[in-house]
Amino acid sequence: MMVMQQTAPAQTTDPAVEDELDRLVVMPIAQLRVRYREVLRTNPPKAFGPDLLRRSIAHRIQEKAYGGLSRSAQRVLDQMMKAYAARPNGKIVLPRRIKPGSVLVREWKGKSHRVTVLADGFVYDGDTYSNLSEIAVLITGTRWNGPRFFGLRSKAEESSEPAEMNASGGRKPDSNAGSIHSPPAGSGRSQAGRNIGGFGKTTANSGRHGR
Repeated sequence: MMVMQQTAPAQTTDPAVEDELDRLVVMPIAQLRVRYREVLRTNPPKAFGPDLLRRSIAHRIQEKAYGGLSRSAQRVLDQMMKAYAARPNGKIVLPRRIKPGSVLVREWKGKSHRVTVLADGFVYDGDTYSNLSEIAVLITGTRWNGPRFFGLRSKAEESSEPAEMNASGGRKPDSNAGSIHSPPAGSGRSQAGRNIGGFGKTTANSGRHGR
C-alpha cells in the first residue's frame, strides 16, 4: 500500500519556555521537587529521581504552552491501554489513522474504486456510509472486513483474526492494490522537539481518522 502525505510545518517555539527547559537541566533535585509541586500541583512521587522530575516538569510546561494531545491521539492511547490491560504479554498494534479528505483507492476485478474519508464517515459513488465494510460488500458482493479490503490493516492485525471466506468457502485472496492519497497538511499541527539534558522537549499533535 502506498501512503502519500505532506508534513505540516513545525510550530514556532516560545523562547521563555525554551529558557525554562534549559534551566531544568542544571537545577538541583531539591529545586526540582519544588518546581514539580508548582507546575503539577501535587507532591512528586518519592521514587522520582532528577531525570523523571525533569521529564515530568518539562512535559507539563510544554503542554500548557503548546497544547496537549488531540482528542484523536488520546483515543488511540486509550485503545492501546485497553489492549494492554486485556493482553499484558501480547503485542500492541497501533491503529491506522487516516486524515479526513484522504482518498482510498482499491482495484477490484479491473475496476478502480475511490472512497473519500470524512470526519464521521466515508463517501463512495455519491453516497455516504458509516464504515468501510459496507462499501467493501457493495464492491465485492461478499462479506469483507472493510479496513482489510482497503489495505488499512497491518500484518500483525491480520494474523490475529480469522481468515475472510469467499462465497465458495475458500479463503479470500488478499491484495495490496489499495492506496491512500492524503490531502495537503495544514489542519493538524506538529512540533518537533530536541533532546536536552536527558529529557525530550515537546510532543506532536495530529488529528487522524480511521475505521
